[in-house]
Amino acid sequence: MKIDIYEQMPDHHILSKLQSLHKNIFGSTFSEERLKQKNKMLALIAMKDDKVVGYKIGYEESEKYFYSWIGGVDPEYRNNGIASKLMYLQHQWCEKQQYNAVQTKTKNKWRNMLILNLKHGFDIIGTYTDSNGDPKIILQKKLG
Repeated sequence: MKIDIYEQMPDHHILSKLQSLHKNIFGSTFSEERLKQKNKMLALIAMKDDKVVGYKIGYEESEKYFYSWIGGVDPEYRNNGIASKLMYLQHQWCEKQQYNAVQTKTKNKWRNMLILNLKHGFDIIGTYTDSNGDPKIILQKKLG
């Protein structure tokens, strides 16, 4: 397995594989347009041969904060440390960019992601209810 690092939008071939994995995990695709509009986008993509088996995508929220937006690991490849490795590499990159913190949001139903974030030093800093009426948890990890 290798991890490719993209500091700009991946090509169409990789994006279509990302979208397919995202849909397999979450039941929908993500907004490529949203990514195109963001500063300092970072995509970490775990590949096994020619298959995307995991990913973590985020972008600059402000000069001091990086937002870890979406990510996931193919169910067939879980429990192999892929999500932890992607998170570690993302935070390492963020420190080099001199961000003060990484923020993310998750839902209680994504317990594995919530637990992963807590294990890697995130603190719960708030909650809110999104436009669909789902409660969301806001997490933040201070860097440096």
